[in-house]
Amino acid sequence: MSESIHSHLLVDQVYDETTFLIFLKALMDDRIDEVEKEKVSPSSPYGAGANGWQNDTIEGFLEAAIAWAEDSKPGIGDVESQTNAWKRCALILYMGKMYE
Repeated sequence: MSESIHSHLLVDQVYDETTFLIFLKALMDDRIDEVEKEKVSPSSPYGAGANGWQNDTIEGFLEAAIAWAEDSKPGIGDVESQTNAWKRCALILYMGKMYE
């Protein structure tokens, strides 16, 4: 299983601080893995990187995370995130990777 798929699956398993930190570690490892892959074989500058990262700077990542959080309403498509703030935070950060 690739790191990218692994971090995505961990979003659904976040329910407390411990599982949130496990998710953050997987997201960090996923980014490190993509940076290494991009050194060997760069992706097109007009699309996502090797592991699906749309945003390759911290400011781009944070901007996308904030935009997704503002554009989405807690609970749409995921009832659990209405009552699970840890999972909502994980979703916001994960979407910093995926959202443009």
